[in-house]
Amino acid sequence: MPDFAALVSVLRLAGRDRAQLVLENIALRQQLAVYKRSVGRPNINDRDRIFWLTVMRLLRDWRDALVIVQPATVIKWHRRGFRHYWRRKSRSRPGRPPIPMAVIMLIKRMSKENVTWGAPRIGASVIAC
Repeated sequence: MPDFAALVSVLRLAGRDRAQLVLENIALRQQLAVYKRSVGRPNINDRDRIFWLTVMRLLRDWRDALVIVQPATVIKWHRRGFRHYWRRKSRSRPGRPPIPMAVIMLIKRMSKENVTWGAPRIGASVIAC
């Protein structure tokens, strides 16, 4: 029976393209590296997480090559990274928003051309434009 299982495994691998096999081999080697640097429970750092998020996008059968963590954990890392990205991207910037250079030049021109006007009248004129 073990010979039959090995034959099925070889036939399954023969159907894959070379790039997928190389990527799966890299994924398995990365897991071995994690095991070698850890004592007891595998110690997974941020580089390992980024590696598996990349493999998840590139390898079709990435779940089959994953041994050290559950596939749901990798998906959780991906979702956490996605939330972190959009949280940073959409955070509010403190302070006054920048004034466009065209508006600054318009205010300066109006104040030079209309010396008798005060700030309220210039401001009202700029808003009306």
